[in-house]
Amino acid sequence: MVTDPPPPMPPNGEPPRRRRSEPPQPGGGRSSRWRAILSYTGGIILILVGVVFGLIAYRMITTGDSFAKSASHYVPVYVPPPATVFGKDRIYIVLLGIDFNYDDKGMPYSKGARSDTIMVAGLDFPTRSLKLISVLRDSEAIVNGHDTKINEAYSDGGVKLADSVIGEFLGMPKNPAGGPYFDRYVVVNSNGLKDFVNAIGGIDVPVAQQMDYDDNWGNLHIHFKPGMHHMNGYDAMAYTRFRHDACSDPCRTKRQQQVIHITMAKLKANKFNDLLHIGQLIGALNKNVMTNLTFDEEKSLAWAFKDANTADLSKAETIGYVDTKDTRYGGEVLIPDEAQKAKLVADLLGPYGNVTPPPQTALQSVRPSAVHVIVQNGSGISGLAGTVSAKLEKLGYVVDSVGNADTFGYDTTQIRPASKVPYVGERVRADLGVPTAAVAPATDATPGPRTLVTVIVGRDYATAAGSALPTASAAPLR
Repeated sequence: MVTDPPPPMPPNGEPPRRRRSEPPQPGGGRSSRWRAILSYTGGIILILVGVVFGLIAYRMITTGDSFAKSASHYVPVYVPPPATVFGKDRIYIVLLGIDFNYDDKGMPYSKGARSDTIMVAGLDFPTRSLKLISVLRDSEAIVNGHDTKINEAYSDGGVKLADSVIGEFLGMPKNPAGGPYFDRYVVVNSNGLKDFVNAIGGIDVPVAQQMDYDDNWGNLHIHFKPGMHHMNGYDAMAYTRFRHDACSDPCRTKRQQQVIHITMAKLKANKFNDLLHIGQLIGALNKNVMTNLTFDEEKSLAWAFKDANTADLSKAETIGYVDTKDTRYGGEVLIPDEAQKAKLVADLLGPYGNVTPPPQTALQSVRPSAVHVIVQNGSGISGLAGTVSAKLEKLGYVVDSVGNADTFGYDTTQIRPASKVPYVGERVRADLGVPTAAVAPATDATPGPRTLVTVIVGRDYATAAGSALPTASAAPLR
């Protein structure tokens, strides 16, 4: 099947824009300084995938069809790979989170909003991996010739000026044709998290400390006692905005990540919830997101990255600062750590994953008897995890447990090392004999002294092993 090429670039160098809603209008104004949607923007791809898989799961249960047959009703038989759709192996996206201001009657409006969340994402298609950099909103930058805060770029000139200022701040390579620094943009307003949590019926969040704060102007009221709380959208938004404790912004960032992890886990685990609230899910996205990604581009990205690790998508390296100073136009600004910034940007622009195969001597240095493995069936094929477990044990690995993954929708086997032992993931992949398996970056979260690796078995294992693919049941066995 031949797909249409990406649309041509217009004379101004910007890709064609598709508005999901009326865009936030640039201008000058007051910001309530909220960054609770930092991880939400990074998780947009997984949210779209969750909606699709909710429909597929419902069809599998009601009709008894296999995963592949059910998926064919909602996803085209052939989805062009991102490299074909975008015409390149990697793209860079600028992600902006903006807040509402409030008028004298307490009504919200977006005119004059600043980009209080600024992130840059690199999506690498050959390795199906993602890297994120977060920029502090008060970082020093030159905006329209003025020394001020970087978050003023959006309020002064919208996406176009924000692209230019953020690209220059990072030292990104500019488009040879004189276009934008970034291939695409995504702008999310502050209702994004609130509306989405409401759409999935709320979330259960463990609160670690007493939290009390009231801001009548910003319409923010936070009152939580320690313990488990079932939070609606407003509660979750307020919880992630709280920063009036000992560590302020760092603790707020941790709460933001905690909420997005809980939200994404519920999306993956509770397929019926996705189905029952699908209209609200789509409505929450349409109301709160503006992007120039086309529908075909979104579809291609969602399908290519559907096996991505949720935890990886909610992490971001933040460019720190070394000092502060007062400026005429921006007040107190943060002077960025230039050495750290250069390192993070070089990593963003550099190779992703293991592009070249490791040498055999490096693989042989990993002793299977020292590696503990958790095997999970993510394929929907009964008994496949047990088959993999038996193979690994025969090769000398220590299998700690065998079970089912969070979903049976994994086409690609995932190998996720928890400790940074060199090449341990690559050794497991080589011994499994599945060259298509994705080796994730080490999480460095090994419990105790053990070297631990989680293997989520995808359908590609059966293909690589030459096995016949039986019809998936509604509840496949390990």
